[in-house]
Amino acid sequence: MSPSSAGPDLAALVAVVGPTASGKSALALDIAERFHGEIVNFDSVQLYRGFNIGTAKTPLEQRRGIPHHLLDIIEPNETCTAGDYAQRGRAVLAEIRSRGRLPVLAGGTGFYLRALLEGLFQGPPRDEALRRRLDSRVESRPPGHLHRLLRRLDAASAERIHPNDAPKLIRAIEVSLLARAPISELWHQGRDRLEGYSVIRIGLDPPRDQLYQRIQQRTAQMFSNGLVDEVQSLLAAGVPRSARPFGSLGYSQALDELDGKLTREQAIESTAKRTRRYAKRQMTWFRREPDVHWFTAFGDHNTVQSEANSLLASLPLPPTQHP
Repeated sequence: MSPSSAGPDLAALVAVVGPTASGKSALALDIAERFHGEIVNFDSVQLYRGFNIGTAKTPLEQRRGIPHHLLDIIEPNETCTAGDYAQRGRAVLAEIRSRGRLPVLAGGTGFYLRALLEGLFQGPPRDEALRRRLDSRVESRPPGHLHRLLRRLDAASAERIHPNDAPKLIRAIEVSLLARAPISELWHQGRDRLEGYSVIRIGLDPPRDQLYQRIQQRTAQMFSNGLVDEVQSLLAAGVPRSARPFGSLGYSQALDELDGKLTREQAIESTAKRTRRYAKRQMTWFRREPDVHWFTAFGDHNTVQSEANSLLASLPLPPTQHP
């Protein structure tokens, strides 16, 4: 929905999008501080309690007293699907709206943002037996097997899903087989879009070489700030190695360092390399988002913050949300 279409019954909602390390949290904080906002996370790993350093979760003392929502709400051994997230997120948006505050969404998991704003199709329920068979093929078949299978069933989804993203591949194959229709076609049927909000999307697309340099620096900083110690503490507290967030960037490499499979230098380089690839996939996703106001710099730059706030000040926000 375009901001220009805002009417008296619509509440403004800002979504800050972009690749990892582009400064989304810094820009979201600045916007929330200036426009009486509250921040809503849409990073899938930041939902989990205890996973702080590797997710670049904003420390409590740096949040400037601004309420943050959908952080630390899931136990590490639990799961939170995009549908679960959307349900929780819409309840949070309603609460923020009831207070006359501006929701400012920030994060890097584009699928969760889309589920929140656009809704999800009502696909078939999970078939655990089928999922186990597909999951076993990840180890027993040559690399790329699931991706090739999905390409035969649903070429459009195979184009969108990374060949190494086993959970998404399995779900797409599962839906295609059970519904007897490609998941890419079902996406357009019966989706429950978020109503009552005028969505303003602000995107960060800094120069690629500078972004990669930041990724390298931030990765090294995470390890020097105690990422491996955090992983050790989580394991000592009983978090199983099979917990979903342990498969995410940084945490997987930290486990490998603990197991002696990687040196510290190798863990840092592996994390940075995979993070660069992830940043590319994020930008591919977010460029498909409609009506994004793009800034070709980092979100912690004063110029970007000033221009973003000037943009928002020119829009028909409710009076309580103007600075």
